[in-house]
Amino acid sequence: MASAKLQHWVVWDGACDLCAWSVAQLRRRDTAGRFQVVPFQSAPPELLQRTTTNALERGVHVFTADGRVLRGGRAVLFIGEQLGYGWLTRPLSIPPLVWGVEGVYWLTARLRGILSRWLRIRTTECPR
Repeated sequence: MASAKLQHWVVWDGACDLCAWSVAQLRRRDTAGRFQVVPFQSAPPELLQRTTTNALERGVHVFTADGRVLRGGRAVLFIGEQLGYGWLTRPLSIPPLVWGVEGVYWLTARLRGILSRWLRIRTTECPR
């Protein structure tokens, strides 16, 4: 496992079933231990000081090992890059494609409750 100092932090909404399902997928794919994953409701104070609760409720955040804070679609693209999907994420990170990624993320985040029910994602299937 990577040392804690070299890890990136993924901070997500622990009350969201779709988010919990997504985090379960991340944990399965992160075989190199690049990410420390925590719901914002129990995140370390030093991370919480770098953003707002309102922002954390609206979307996933990645606090990179080099000090950057990425939100929403850009955070998802960073995670994909780190997990070996750079062939897909690099082109999507360039304007105007990144704006589309942000738009899709924004819509998904706003509809996550409906999507969780529609996809039949349940709390019991998503360990927190």
